[in-house]
Amino acid sequence: MTNPIDTEARAGAPPATVGKGLRQGTVGLAAAVTLGLASVAPAYSIAVTLGFVTLIVGDLAPAALLTGFVPILLTAFAFRELNREMPDCGTTFVWTTRAFGPVAGWLTGGWVVQVATLISMTALSQVGATYLLHLIGLPATAAGGTAVTITAVALLAVVTAIAHRGLHLAASVQYVLLGLQLAALLGFGTAAFLREGAATPSLAWLDPLAFPDPGSFAEAVLLCLFIYWGWDALITANEETRDGDRVAGQAAVISTLVLLGTYLFTAFAAISFAGTAATGTGLGNPDNAADILSTLAPSVLGTAPAKAMELVVCVSATAALLTCLVGSSRSTLSMAAHGALPRSFARIHPRHRTPSFGTLFFGGATACLLVLLTLLSRDFLGDAILCVGLLIACYYGTTALACAWYFRGRLLDSPRDLLLRGVLPVLGGLAMLAAFARSVHDMYDPAYGSTSFHGIGGVFLLGAGSLAAGVLALLIARTRFHRFFRDGRTTVAEPATTED
Repeated sequence: MTNPIDTEARAGAPPATVGKGLRQGTVGLAAAVTLGLASVAPAYSIAVTLGFVTLIVGDLAPAALLTGFVPILLTAFAFRELNREMPDCGTTFVWTTRAFGPVAGWLTGGWVVQVATLISMTALSQVGATYLLHLIGLPATAAGGTAVTITAVALLAVVTAIAHRGLHLAASVQYVLLGLQLAALLGFGTAAFLREGAATPSLAWLDPLAFPDPGSFAEAVLLCLFIYWGWDALITANEETRDGDRVAGQAAVISTLVLLGTYLFTAFAAISFAGTAATGTGLGNPDNAADILSTLAPSVLGTAPAKAMELVVCVSATAALLTCLVGSSRSTLSMAAHGALPRSFARIHPRHRTPSFGTLFFGGATACLLVLLTLLSRDFLGDAILCVGLLIACYYGTTALACAWYFRGRLLDSPRDLLLRGVLPVLGGLAMLAAFARSVHDMYDPAYGSTSFHGIGGVFLLGAGSLAAGVLALLIARTRFHRFFRDGRTTVAEPATTED
């Protein structure tokens, strides 16, 4: 495997900086794919999702994984085409602004993305801390909220320091962390298939027409839809990637395909070994749903190697946390450089060439949000994490439709343009907005999640509250950033420069 650092940068002078002050040519295609995969936390995502999907649709879980992947792939094509046209580290913010104007760009391409990422980072830091405490032999401590929160804040500090040092170091660390995850999932799956008594996989498990009813189909696909989320973080590094207008888009599509293969392999292996029974190690047992890797690992790998699965999940959460910090700080860097956020977010570290203020801000904001939600209630924190699905569907769907709308005058230039810039993004966008509507319907139920208020689900209130807070923040931003909201489409089309 090649080093993520550009070979030209290693051999000669340091890579040049681009308009916003970032260091150009820091990563290549392999490193970009690594960042995209790591941000999804594949080991953690499949561990905590596959069991719940199996509870809903049994051995059709692979079919749900495959069906949920389709709108993700269609959206990835939209991201690739938009990145080719506008390779800016602001990604969804810039693209939505160019297509639909500054209000939509600031709200759905900026606010929604950042809030979803911030909430997810609280979950990832908590998960990483919990598994870390288990690994060092403190399971009783891991059950307490205070110890987990303190450990999570310490973990955040370490990850923030790595992200602050630059994409060079972050990409190098991600090679190791992602390699551990993929090796562990491959080893687990291979061992599961080879175990005596494992069932022969069936292609019927991939049949999307075999779901028992539309409700279970929609619920399972929604769960699968969001375990792919996060790959788009790699595109925020497009200004630091060699041939970023081309390579970042390629990496987006490649990373989603690798995720699909990894998830399907693990799902087939787990179902073949454990089956879907509601007792024992069966994946239909509700007691196993929260973490199928830790549940099945002792039987599949043996007691000692099974301990390594806890390390893998901890590594997975930590790797995703690191990439989230890298992506968020670069998105807000672009927003500030284009006049849509305070100039402090555009501040670049003079030596590391990283968004210094943005990186520290998101690390600190995540720690504060984690402490606040933990003090309110651990159930409240859990519901905040569940509401992220609503936000993801919102900005993925908007961005996919923005692709078709932006290129609308060129769709008939060639069959390729019509398909990749029009038809596929529209289908992906409509699928995402349908998922958004379904999420709203499901989350409104007071039984959805752990909290409710006057007969309304707490998850819905948190999701809707995040969007309402975004509208309020938008109104405040309009009073401060007049030029952006007046000339936003032109503003983001112009080269953005910052001062160190």
